[in-house]
Amino acid sequence: VINQYVRFPLPRHWGSGRTAIADGTHVKLRENNLMGSRHIRYGGYGGIAYHHIADTYIALFTSFISCGVWEAVHILDALMKNRSMIQPDTLHADTQGQSEPVFGLCRLLGIKLMPRMRGLSDTAFYRPNKWIRYQHIDALFGDEIDWDLIATHARDMIQVVLSIQAGRVMPSMLLRKLGTYNRKSLLYRAFRELGRVERTLFLLRFISSTEVRRVIRAETTKIETYNEFLDWVCFGGPVVKSGDPVEQEKQLKYASLVANAVMLSNVADLTDVLSDMANDGQPVTAALVACISPYIREHIRRFGRFALDMADLPNPLNPQPLPFAIPL
Repeated sequence: VINQYVRFPLPRHWGSGRTAIADGTHVKLRENNLMGSRHIRYGGYGGIAYHHIADTYIALFTSFISCGVWEAVHILDALMKNRSMIQPDTLHADTQGQSEPVFGLCRLLGIKLMPRMRGLSDTAFYRPNKWIRYQHIDALFGDEIDWDLIATHARDMIQVVLSIQAGRVMPSMLLRKLGTYNRKSLLYRAFRELGRVERTLFLLRFISSTEVRRVIRAETTKIETYNEFLDWVCFGGPVVKSGDPVEQEKQLKYASLVANAVMLSNVADLTDVLSDMANDGQPVTAALVACISPYIREHIRRFGRFALDMADLPNPLNPQPLPFAIPL
C-alpha cells in the first residue's frame, strides 16, 4: 500500500518522504493484562500504540508497548524494520522520543533526530572542554564532554551499529539493556557521551533558528492529525479486548493498514479531481494542493451499506501527473 501511495505525485507536495514522525497514543485494555498498566500521563489503564508516519502522511509502522516504557527506546525499530520505498533519514518526536543514548545511536546510524522538546530550562548543555567560555550563552553550559571515553569505545559502538544494520539486534533491545540493566557499563556511557554532543548541537540550533522550530512543530502536528484520523477509522473498537500480546499488536497494525488504504483511495480520487479541475480551466496551484491532506473523510460512509461485488472491479490506479510542476 505504501509503495502504491508513493507512485502518485500528489504526496510530494506534502513532504519529501525523507522525514518520519513518531508518537504514542493511549489504548485501553481490559484489566489483568500482561501488557496493561496504568499510565500516569493519560490517567487510564492500557498500553501505548506507537506510530511512525512519513511527512507525506502515510503510516510506516505501528508497535504496541507498555505504558511504563520510555518511548525513545522503541523509536528506531520502525526505521530498521521498514522495507517500503519510503526510507526516512530524519526523525521527529516529542520529549518522550529522545534521550542522550538515542541521540548517540542515531548519529552512528546516520539518522537526524529532531524532537519537539519541552522543559528546556532543565536540559543540560555540555561544553567541548572546561576552558571554553561563551560571551552571551555561557550560563547554559555545565559539564564538559569526555572525548577520551568516546574515542576509546568508538570501535565497540560501531560494531553495535553494524549489528543493528545487519538485523542481528534491534535498537530497542540494545537500549533496554544499556539503559536499564547495565547503566554503569562503559558502552552505555560512551553512547550517552556521544548523545550529549549531538543533543547539545541540536538544542543550539533549536533555540537559535525560528525555521527549525517551525519545521519541527509543523511535522509533529501531522502525527497528531493522524491519531485523530485513526480514532475516526477505529470507531468500533475503543478497547482492545484480546489478552494475547500478538493479537493486540496485530489489531493495531490492521487499523493502520485500513487507514493507509483510505489514504491511498483519497490520493487517487484527489488526483482525478485536480486533473478534472485543471481541464475545466479552474486554477490549480501547488499552494492549493499543499493545503489539503489524505485525511479527508466527509465522503466516507462509515455506517452505510457495505456490499461486496466481486464482479465490480475498481479502476486501476492511475498516478497521472498534476497540471503544474512539482517543487524539488
